[in-house]
Amino acid sequence: MSEQVLTLGESLRDRARAALGTRNLVLVGLMGAGKSSIGRLVANQLGIPFVDTDIEIERVSRMTIPELFAAYGEEEFRALEMRVIKRLLKGGPRVVSTGGGAFINERTRRHVKRSGLSVWLKADLDVLWERVGKRETRPLLKTDNPKQTLERLMTARYPIYAEADLVVWSRDVSKEIMVNEVLVAIVEGRQESKTP
Repeated sequence: MSEQVLTLGESLRDRARAALGTRNLVLVGLMGAGKSSIGRLVANQLGIPFVDTDIEIERVSRMTIPELFAAYGEEEFRALEMRVIKRLLKGGPRVVSTGGGAFINERTRRHVKRSGLSVWLKADLDVLWERVGKRETRPLLKTDNPKQTLERLMTARYPIYAEADLVVWSRDVSKEIMVNEVLVAIVEGRQESKTP
């Protein structure tokens, strides 16, 4: 029985890799959706490199994301983010985890649509809040009511994230289940996975 499961798993991985081809797989969504943690595992399954755009931005700027926001403001940060993503998308295939606001930028979104397959890791407010509410490293949540701010970000950004090629619900299940659902979505090319 375990041999059959292994064969099915390998088959799914091979089919997902073939469906992706030379394109980049670009994960979009709000902070806490799992873009980095799921992205690393998906890249490992597909046998292609993984890159987190926030880490790459920090590497090239020699500043942390909060430092960049404080020094230059969100508009300048988004311009730098767009340039870094545009450069990263020139190579491929790879799995690219983007920051929560990256796909909101129209120019960044155009670059992603041209050279990638975008997957929105969609999550409800309670799941996101559970994952990010205790962290002090989120510049956009440094407000009097961070949960309300997160909810406002959802309201503003979810219609734009919906432009992604595929949608997979991020919820409190094992990472292996999430990775499997991303691979299935790639193979089937369906717009949205089962709801939470």
